[in-house]
Amino acid sequence: MSPAAALLVGSAAPDFTARTQHGEPFRLSSLRGGRPVVVVFYPYAFSRVCTSELEALRDRPDLLGAADFVGVSCDPMFTLRAYAESARLEFALLSDFWPHGAIASSYGVFDSARGCALRGTFVIDAAGVVRWSVVNDVPDARDPDDYAAALAELVPGLG
Repeated sequence: MSPAAALLVGSAAPDFTARTQHGEPFRLSSLRGGRPVVVVFYPYAFSRVCTSELEALRDRPDLLGAADFVGVSCDPMFTLRAYAESARLEFALLSDFWPHGAIASSYGVFDSARGCALRGTFVIDAAGVVRWSVVNDVPDARDPDDYAAALAELVPGLG
């Protein structure tokens, strides 16, 4: 899948419902009207690059205090629970397991050949509009400083 197929900045963020790592229902639109939301798609729980990326976010209280972060992968819910506990991740990890990759597909970041999401990140404002995005291929890590720069435009005093 080409990153060019991902949602464009200025597009409405597709709403979705998924289960968190604790089995709780999560609906993206329930956060509308509040803080910005950062949707972080990642390929595989327990993989080296995914773990280093999500742990880097975990260790950035400036970012976690400025927005609601949700991670999305095609892993099953119980895998995500073990992964969150192992990596000490406190933000929601959402399972896009079934229908397989439906959420990632709606954001244009599902790699059907691998059966996983690309490394796509979408910063969504309070009105539900994509204000910033980046999409990397599976082996290419993202930089949390890029998230900080994007959020600084939406959150006064961040940066």
